[in-house]
Amino acid sequence: MSIPPAPADTGNAVTAQAMDAALRQSLAPSQLEVLDESWQHEGHAGANGTGFGTHFRVRIAAPRLAGLRRVAQHRLVYDALRPFIDQGAHAIAIEVL
Repeated sequence: MSIPPAPADTGNAVTAQAMDAALRQSLAPSQLEVLDESWQHEGHAGANGTGFGTHFRVRIAAPRLAGLRRVAQHRLVYDALRPFIDQGAHAIAIEVL
């Protein structure tokens, strides 16, 4: 399975780049990777038929997350990404490094 190219015009779609910027601003991570894995979930619940903007993976390390329990770490990440969830991001897998 190959990754499809990103659409040239994302309009109001949720993008990995926008999520990356929001996480950098709110959590100042030392490591961050945001991947749009929507293309792997076509036909699943929450998919929008474009292959973009619905299913994401976030890999993050940030001083603010250190020492917190997993639920508290995930809550901080979800709080930073709330606008994107409200815009249609259906699933966000979080890996705290």
